[in-house]
Amino acid sequence: MSNEVTAAEQAQSTDPAINPQAPTFFDKLVNKEIPADIIYEDDLCMAFNDIAPQAPVHFLVIPKNKDGLNRLSNAREDQKALLGHLLYTAQSVAAQQGLKDGGFRTVINDGKDGAQSVYHLHVHVMGGRQMTWPPG
Repeated sequence: MSNEVTAAEQAQSTDPAINPQAPTFFDKLVNKEIPADIIYEDDLCMAFNDIAPQAPVHFLVIPKNKDGLNRLSNAREDQKALLGHLLYTAQSVAAQQGLKDGGFRTVINDGKDGAQSVYHLHVHVMGGRQMTWPPG
């Protein structure tokens, strides 16, 4: 089993997986309690480089106010605009990172079986090389 799957299993049993309002590592990044290589930030979201990149360019886009979005499967109808903003930001930052012409992959892991290891909704954006299929 991969390290990401093991991490996902461990995260599933912690409070953020059970309680969507529980603080996560990403909340500490948003609050600037721990450093991050932030490449974009606005009122609604932030993007930062992944600490364990799986491609030459690999960054995450997260909502700054989690508001119960610990998983995509917990999204509410009133969060549709925020979800769209996250994806729009993903493509915009991807272009800034030089990925527009070659393309990129977006991934949202959801829950234990989706190998989600941080229970704060986040969009992975990866590019800079040819991606393979199937992914996992």
